[in-house]
Amino acid sequence: MGNRVKGKPKQKSIKAASHSKMGSKRKLSRMGKKQKKENAGLEATFIGRSKALKMLQVTIKDFRRLCILKGIYPREPRGRVPGKKKGQTFYHIKDIRAIAHEPILEKFREFRSFMKKIRRAAGRNESDEAARKNAVCPTYALHHLVRERYPRFVDALSDLDDALTLTYLFAALPSTTAIKAKMGGKAKSLAAAWGAYCSTAGCITKSFISVKGVYLEATIRGTPIRWVVPHSFTQFMPEDVDYKVMATFFEFYETLLNFVLFKLYSDLGVRYPLPEIESGGEVKGSTTFILGANLRSLNNAMASSDGAITNVISETLEDDNAAKHESRDKSSAEKKKDRELMKTVGVALDNIEEDENEGDDDEEGVDIAGPLKVALESMEEDKVRSSIPTGDAELDDDAIKRRRLFAGFTFFFSREVPRGYLELISLAYGAKVGWEGPNSPISAKDSSITHHIIDRPKLLGSYDSLPKSREYVQPQWILDCSNFMFILPINKYGVGKALPPHLSPWVDNEEEGYKPAYAEEIERLKNGETIEEVEMEDDDVVAADTTENNESEEASEADSDESEDESDEEVEEKKKGDLKKKKARAKKRREQEEKEAHELAKSMMGRKAAHLYGRMQHGISKKQARIDDLESRRREPLQNKEKDEDGKSMLKQKVERLKRERKDLEDRYTNTGGSMKKKKNKKRRSV
Repeated sequence: MGNRVKGKPKQKSIKAASHSKMGSKRKLSRMGKKQKKENAGLEATFIGRSKALKMLQVTIKDFRRLCILKGIYPREPRGRVPGKKKGQTFYHIKDIRAIAHEPILEKFREFRSFMKKIRRAAGRNESDEAARKNAVCPTYALHHLVRERYPRFVDALSDLDDALTLTYLFAALPSTTAIKAKMGGKAKSLAAAWGAYCSTAGCITKSFISVKGVYLEATIRGTPIRWVVPHSFTQFMPEDVDYKVMATFFEFYETLLNFVLFKLYSDLGVRYPLPEIESGGEVKGSTTFILGANLRSLNNAMASSDGAITNVISETLEDDNAAKHESRDKSSAEKKKDRELMKTVGVALDNIEEDENEGDDDEEGVDIAGPLKVALESMEEDKVRSSIPTGDAELDDDAIKRRRLFAGFTFFFSREVPRGYLELISLAYGAKVGWEGPNSPISAKDSSITHHIIDRPKLLGSYDSLPKSREYVQPQWILDCSNFMFILPINKYGVGKALPPHLSPWVDNEEEGYKPAYAEEIERLKNGETIEEVEMEDDDVVAADTTENNESEEASEADSDESEDESDEEVEEKKKGDLKKKKARAKKRREQEEKEAHELAKSMMGRKAAHLYGRMQHGISKKQARIDDLESRRREPLQNKEKDEDGKSMLKQKVERLKRERKDLEDRYTNTGGSMKKKKNKKRRSV
């Protein structure tokens, strides 16, 4: 019997099912320790919003502000929902614990208790007591949050897209109960300071005008930053937008932009904020007015020696000496380079003087102006390079090309032209700017103006008194020239003319597989072709497309004219038509062979590989269909411009041809005894 006690029931085997009469030790050995709720799994990882509010002891308004400032967003658990609570908002438990230790949370609690005291004093009509307490209102700073979320300066630059877009939006919105006037003034100052830096440093690379606004992109330290500038219209304020959430975002973005601008201005050797702007002299007015004030203040600070500051806080004596030696070597190298350039210029001028009396044959064989051109371009490049403030960052060749694009040009903006973003782009690409209004550095009658920017259907009579040496163009010309990095002809951008298509600089034509006609035209102009050659090539393309579309008509007409005598020109045209037909048949045969090869290769594949190959071919065919559609839509308006001797367009000729074919078909059908005309059903009148 072993150790079994007499009279007690026999214990069940360890493999037996568990039951309620089982002892605690046996249950523990069988099933393990019972876990408490919400200590493991998804319940311990995620927490609902209502439970988080109870844990933090804050209102939903303060909780939402904390999440925006800390950069915490709701999480969506994968798989099942914790606690089977569908439709609830969940946060990660670690994020909530991070908020619980946030110093700003204590400031929010202090502010809530402070507002109770203010309300109590106001309810008792104790205005003096309320004013005294309002002077000691608790405040908080977000500097530690910026340093926490962006430990490196590059991280802050890469996250400036939304900050700049919201800042420019607040600068354009009118002041309401949710958006205070003080907040709008801060947004205008930040937008103006950012625009002043971009135009001075020449870092704006792309621009595009759309319905939503003007898209701008700047490259700073190799980081592209893109933002949207709203159009200067009266903004519509929808009622279903929570402006308090937007104001909280702007509160954090304001601190972030101040950090970034302080660093960028310090690299230029200028104090931020600018002394003239900070003193309160010019902080009111439109965004364009504040931008002009920032530009003038920044240029004055960079030109004066008082505005220069040091970027080094603590440096050893050896580093100072090394920097001095390096600068001395650099200055000597620059002087040597200048001497070599001047020597090259002198040699080139001597060669020109010596070869003045030589024959034309020698001048054609030798490029006399080559050394002079290279020397002058090098001197101009050094001048442009020295005019661009870069700070610690190295200046690349693209920035020099951008700065030299509008060098020597002077733009004058008419009063109907939106001056804000156009002034930024023009200054960033090296042009001088004047405008029709106060504080303009250039008057309207200045003879140095090369381009007068006008957005009107026709010129006013008052423009007749202005100098004749300037060109009148529309604002799109500036953006297209800056996007293509090429001075485009102004014949298509004249006043009152239909503008060419405004192409987006962010579309990759090679990847899309389709290049617009205007992009091809600009590419040919870049390659050195003249405007007349480009127009002749476009006409040839239209004529070729027209010939392809009318091949069927020519074939039917050729059958009826076989009996007539044919001249030599007609024979040559017929030969050309036969050659085109042969090429078309060869192309069709090639496509059929490629299709058969694809089918054969697909039959040799496995099921998974064949499915993947089919999906790939579907995507390619879909992309090709879109390209073909764009090509056909592109050819159609070009063909409609072609007119015959009677002045009828291609579209009208096509309509008349279809009518003639319809009439001939009806006549042939009528001769057989039938009729193609529809009979009208007449309703019988009831008597």
